[in-house]
Amino acid sequence: MKTQRKLLNSAERCVDEALSGMVRASAGLSLLKGHRVLLRSDLHSLQGRVALLSGGGSGHEPAHAGYIGSGMLSAAVAGGVFASPPPASILAAILCLHNAGTVPSGVLLIVKNYTGDRLNFGLAAEQARNHGVAVDMVIVADDCAFNQPSKAGRRGLCGTVFAHKLAGALAEEGCSLDQIVTKMTEVLKGIGTLGVSLSPCSVPGCLPSFELPPGDMELGLGIHGEPGIKRSKLASADEVVKTMIDHMTNPDSQSHLPLKSGDNVVVCVNNLGALSCLEMAVVTRAAINCLEVRGVVVARVMSGSFMTSLEMAGVSLTLMKADQDVLRLFDAKTSAPAWPNLSSVCVSGRDYTTDPPAMGTRPQDDTHSEGPLSPVMRKALENVCSTLLQQQEELNSLDRAAGDGDCGNTHAQAAKAIQEWLQSHVVPGCPGQLLSVLAGLVQEKMGGSSGALYSLFLTAAAGHVTEGQSNATAWARALHAGTQHYSSASFTPLLSQKAASGAESTRDLIARAGRASYIAAERVTLPDPGAVAVAAIFRAVLQALEGRQ
Repeated sequence: MKTQRKLLNSAERCVDEALSGMVRASAGLSLLKGHRVLLRSDLHSLQGRVALLSGGGSGHEPAHAGYIGSGMLSAAVAGGVFASPPPASILAAILCLHNAGTVPSGVLLIVKNYTGDRLNFGLAAEQARNHGVAVDMVIVADDCAFNQPSKAGRRGLCGTVFAHKLAGALAEEGCSLDQIVTKMTEVLKGIGTLGVSLSPCSVPGCLPSFELPPGDMELGLGIHGEPGIKRSKLASADEVVKTMIDHMTNPDSQSHLPLKSGDNVVVCVNNLGALSCLEMAVVTRAAINCLEVRGVVVARVMSGSFMTSLEMAGVSLTLMKADQDVLRLFDAKTSAPAWPNLSSVCVSGRDYTTDPPAMGTRPQDDTHSEGPLSPVMRKALENVCSTLLQQQEELNSLDRAAGDGDCGNTHAQAAKAIQEWLQSHVVPGCPGQLLSVLAGLVQEKMGGSSGALYSLFLTAAAGHVTEGQSNATAWARALHAGTQHYSSASFTPLLSQKAASGAESTRDLIARAGRASYIAAERVTLPDPGAVAVAAIFRAVLQALEGRQ
């Protein structure tokens, strides 16, 4: 196993340089000299209010520094990557917050339930009390992975971010230290988190934390790269989310979150580091749907990167049972940069679709009558569709050399749309009507530049072939019209009887438009996949015509 590539200057300096970068980029942050402590730059505003301090190992960004601001944390202390911060830095942060107010109201420590964090924050708290500081601590232990947690208890995970938000709102309202601790102790009982990973992560300069074969996933892992409780084959997003929520709410587990129909919850879909935004949106949809099927009311949803595990490809789900008081605190304003700009409207029950404007019927929806040419045109379309589906991966492979590798997929989408249309419609006897239908289908279903080009070509050609005028001359005029105003490299080879050789000749063409135009010419040595697809379409049509003779 090799160490993972990371865009750093050095493994030893990465934490300090990252903290410096955060502070330099934000006027709301200040760095405490000699310590890995970030503070609100307006500490004077804390007068008369409880100050909030959290922190832990680095590598979980934006946690914890991203939650510093009015309405959330007053300061955050960072350790090395995945390492608890030292007591001396924690104490320095506490004293700095204490001295910020002429009427100190106390400092609350929000600590994740890991042995190192509890020991180091606890030691700093005792030392701070000896300095006359009113200090208290709440422990976040929201992990739902283990059916029988060890003596150390449940781990602290992304539910910590909810603790930052609610405690911060209470402090902003002027609640006392004891009041905040009492409220948070109650709320934390209704928070549960579970993670799933598709890949491990690696501490800078080290090997990956564990091995995970391609196609496998790890359920119930922690945020420090530690393996989970169960390994299985990767399933669909819907199935994975259902598995996670089933496990989190399983009453047979000692660490489950009691959840019943009618309960209101806040949901956090947390990117552990390397999932794409597209995947995150799919998982978010799955989480909302899964909970609503159970009768659970989803009051709020936050989706994004909130407590990561370096570059781990994975996601965690955090559920928080929420009454109106909790929602009030959750919705309270904060200036913390990592907190999302959320709507205060309940997610469940909201009408989230808009009706499209009334439009005329699409050509593919019209009713057509068959004619003498209908059987052969149907056969030609069936041949074209089967050919494009057979060549899907070949076209993708060609496209990967100079594009985004989806040429085969886009042509397959068009083929499937046409096949579906053929199952429920007659092929019109007028070739022009059929071309109009195909133009509408590829425009709607194919996507990409290819969909637009094919639609333009078919639309322009449609007016030149009628049921009574569809001889070779008419088809030649139609093809010429289709390429006259919207010519492209993909269509030019079609006009020749040597479509295949035309496609082959595109090896030597220099791309002037499209994604291939951004690739160095010497790296583009394969035929244009669009031209190859067009040649295949013409061969398929020719085979259908030859079969008729």
